[in-house]
Amino acid sequence: MYTQAMDVPNADDAPSVAAPANEAEAAAHFDARCAAGEYVEAKDWMPDNYRKTLIRQISQHAHSEIVGMLPEGNWISRAPSLKRKTILLAKVQDEGGHGLYLYAAAETLGVSRDELLTALHTGRAKYSSIFNYPTPTWADIGVIGWLVDGAAIMNQVPLCRCSYGPYARAMVRICREESFHQRQGFDSLQTMMQGTDAQRAMVQDAVNRWWWPVLMMFGPHDKDSQHSETSTKWGIKRISNDELRQKFVDATVEQAKVLGVGLPDPALTWNAERGHHDFGAIDWTEFWNVVNGHGPCNRERLAAKVKAHDDGAWVREAALAFSAKQAARAAA
Repeated sequence: MYTQAMDVPNADDAPSVAAPANEAEAAAHFDARCAAGEYVEAKDWMPDNYRKTLIRQISQHAHSEIVGMLPEGNWISRAPSLKRKTILLAKVQDEGGHGLYLYAAAETLGVSRDELLTALHTGRAKYSSIFNYPTPTWADIGVIGWLVDGAAIMNQVPLCRCSYGPYARAMVRICREESFHQRQGFDSLQTMMQGTDAQRAMVQDAVNRWWWPVLMMFGPHDKDSQHSETSTKWGIKRISNDELRQKFVDATVEQAKVLGVGLPDPALTWNAERGHHDFGAIDWTEFWNVVNGHGPCNRERLAAKVKAHDDGAWVREAALAFSAKQAARAAA
């Protein structure tokens, strides 16, 4: 079921878009298709850099979904009620499904799942910096739903119009489920805010710790973003990092008022002239430290992921052996 959203209707019957006679003509034709808003499919000709950019972005996205299961999965056995445990179980399962969608989308570009996982486990591939922060209280789980998934939605909805068809189609379902996750997180926090003083303080503490790392999720400022210009040209990226960050801040300020929590930024004010909220400077030193493997939980997260992969080796080996046995019987 995890590849249904990426299937191209009647893909076997439809001819691929072949490359024109020479490289320059092919590149110009490809750029024109992207500019016209056409979808590029797996069988179509595409520049090597387009393919590499997509593999990097989609695999990083897939890794983030899988590693993102760890900070929340840590709370499944400690959820405060059966209802909250059931909700969290469903959410973590959704995140695993998103990772499988995305790995399948990356595979359509000619890279194997084993290559992608090896790159992650050896530290060559990255995942979202946000998952390298700890979750010491139950309020952190609600804040991940509200703020982290809220930022993810802001980032990912434009990807539903990404120029690469398999990625865009995968994102449609992912965004629907992420929207539900955000509502779950907000609901959990709203329940706590209607509770005791200690619960309200717990929510405020979690918001204070997560706010700035969440703003970093949108990536460096546009002028410092290495891949933005090319990704925008090819229709992989539709909205810039700074525009997305601003949209998120504007939306979240109003949500925080409903929730009854403060956002930990004394510079956060409404700018009537701009029609947006002004906010303080982001500590990019912290961002790059975390990205480069020196965050609070980098080693812990990667070690847990590698251990889970190694512990599951016997399942993969058994599945391959069974598949080989079935193929041998069919050949006989």
